[in-house]
Order: sequence, then structure tokens, then C-alpha cells
Amino acid sequence: MSDLIAIVYPSEAKAEDVRQRLLKMQKEYLIKVSDAVIAVKTEAGPVKLNQLVNTAAMGAASGSFWGLLIGVLFLNPIIGVALGAASGALGGALTDYGINDAFMKELSENLQPGNAALFVLIHEMTADKVLKGIQDAGGTVLKTSLNDSKEQALRDALAKATSAAPEAASPA
Repeated sequence: MSDLIAIVYPSEAKAEDVRQRLLKMQKEYLIKVSDAVIAVKTEAGPVKLNQLVNTAAMGAASGSFWGLLIGVLFLNPIIGVALGAASGALGGALTDYGINDAFMKELSENLQPGNAALFVLIHEMTADKVLKGIQDAGGTVLKTSLNDSKEQALRDALAKATSAAPEAASPA
């Protein structure tokens, strides 16, 4: 079973930094991320999603390959590639991979302009090591599907970083 975690950060850059940390931890086998999306509330108002996987590009690449293969069989590879890429891109754009886009946009509507929410769909993780890797980034938990004790541990760790930041900034 997968767990969903959504954390709000003051900027898209901070959310991207945490996403990159999680992807690095995935290479170290500390976490298995199924999807990681950053939702940003723009100054104009709408929510922009920064997907980890570009399904339209993946569909176009896959469609080009199959179009070329079919085109070679019917002696017209150029048309096959073009039709395959177009249909693959369309199919990819219509595919919703991982976390539901409408769900993320709905939750992100209440963000302040300029803030970003990092949505992560986690398949497996070594919780204590992953928490140590992201806790200094701070953030505010927007929503999780974790059990109460794990969610509270996440909130506490992120709150420590948030409360420590003002102390470090003020002169002693």
C-alpha cells in the first residue's frame, strides 16, 4: 500500500530541493517514490503542476517507435512516425499517472500565491532515515495518509526546523 504526503513550502525552489533529496534517497534504497509532484499557486491565481513524469513526451516517444515500425511494414516510415508521435502524445497527455491531478489542484487552491506544495506518493520507506534527510527543510504538512503516530512524528520534525530557523537568524 502507498502513502500520500503533501507538504507546503514557501517557494517552488524549496519544494524542488526536497523532491531532489527524496529522489537521491531513492537511489540509496531508503525510499521508493511512485510519484512526486510540485503544485505552485501562481500570482494570477491558478495552480500549476510540475510533474515528475511528462506523460505526453513519453507517449510521443513510444508512439514514434511504434509508428516507425508499422510504417516500415507498410513502406511509409515517415508518415508512420508522425502519426505514431501525434497519437502517442495525445494518449500520454490524457493519461493521469500517479497522484490524481484534480485532487492536487483542489488541495492547492488554499495556498498563498508563490507557495508550493510537494505531493509525494511513497510505496516504501525507511521512515527515520528519510525524515532525517528532509527535516531541516521545514514545511507544513497539508495532508497525509499516514497513521496518526507517523503523521505526528513528521509534523514534529518539520516544526523543529521551522522554529529553529528564526532562532538561527536572530543575533544572540
